[in-house]
Amino acid sequence: MNILIVKLSAIGDVVHTLPSVAALRNLYPKAHITWVIEEASSGLIMNHPFIDRVLVSRRRHWLRNLGRFRHIHQTLREIRSFLLELRDRRYDLVIDFHGLLKSSVIVVASRGKRKLGYDSMQELSGLFVNETIFEDMTKHAVDRYLDFIRYLGGDGERPEFFIPVGSETDARVTVLLQTHGIDDSGDSFVAVNPVAYWETKLWANDRFAELCDRIIAELNMTVVFTGSKNDTIIKEIRSTMTELSVSLEGQTSLQELACLYRRASLVVTTDSGPMHIAAAVGTPTVAIFGPTDPARTGPYGNGHVVIRRELQCSPCFLKKCDLMRCMRDITVDEVFEAVKKLLEIRRKYGDFKDDMRILQT
Repeated sequence: MNILIVKLSAIGDVVHTLPSVAALRNLYPKAHITWVIEEASSGLIMNHPFIDRVLVSRRRHWLRNLGRFRHIHQTLREIRSFLLELRDRRYDLVIDFHGLLKSSVIVVASRGKRKLGYDSMQELSGLFVNETIFEDMTKHAVDRYLDFIRYLGGDGERPEFFIPVGSETDARVTVLLQTHGIDDSGDSFVAVNPVAYWETKLWANDRFAELCDRIIAELNMTVVFTGSKNDTIIKEIRSTMTELSVSLEGQTSLQELACLYRRASLVVTTDSGPMHIAAAVGTPTVAIFGPTDPARTGPYGNGHVVIRRELQCSPCFLKKCDLMRCMRDITVDEVFEAVKKLLEIRRKYGDFKDDMRILQT
């Protein structure tokens, strides 16, 4: 049996799909499973033992280059090569976890026999499948994706997050931490991700700076920043801090980031892809939420705290807002108290990580 999974992006959405992959493999242990994914998120699932093949779509790169005359022929060759590889198998089942026009293009191009998707008709995606299930937007994304597995007759009651981390990846993270004088054998560091893709998901830099100073000074913990290379937000936060911190921005792959978060005592983060990675590996997470709904896309599992404001306008799902009250009304004190409480609970009762795990390969 040949199965095609279509979930192109983003990092958080890919993380949310991992339990469905585990359940799908359990349901069809001998099936050949292909996952089509875009470049930015592909590193998270490379060498995954439940996936037989990862096909990387360079969609954004292709769209950009099709508008440049001198790159057109090379881009068309790349697209043709991708389509030939996509079609080198006859898919018995195609599952469109994404449910957008860009994923529908892949679904149609695959020539799959049984094409399963949502009935929501978002961007008319429902027109490109021949079998649909109800998209229950009251559920968390993890459980919503698992509805596909339940529909197929599988078990979606105990979600399992498997992120493949090889011994070499683990060793690189060890060296990276040791280079910065961090011993992660005990309760030693808090990872902080202050970055988010949406402007409305950002918490004020000066508040992050004050929070991190207090974590270092009052809780005697090292603060380790994570983020993309040349991230100005992290630089601005660190420049206004009075305490010394560590920045690993741009120094980790996605699988290394998962390994790093696994070793952290706690992660403080915006609503972002890294937040979902932290939750997936089971590390206690303090998540700062604004325009989105944590019931649908919050940190999944036990041992996490969401800080948000119950406002009449929230969740609005807007990427731009002049007021941003939902984020501006969140104080340093309440985030710090959540960090302090979670650390105390962990020290008293132990690890939260028994129901979420990294897969060591």
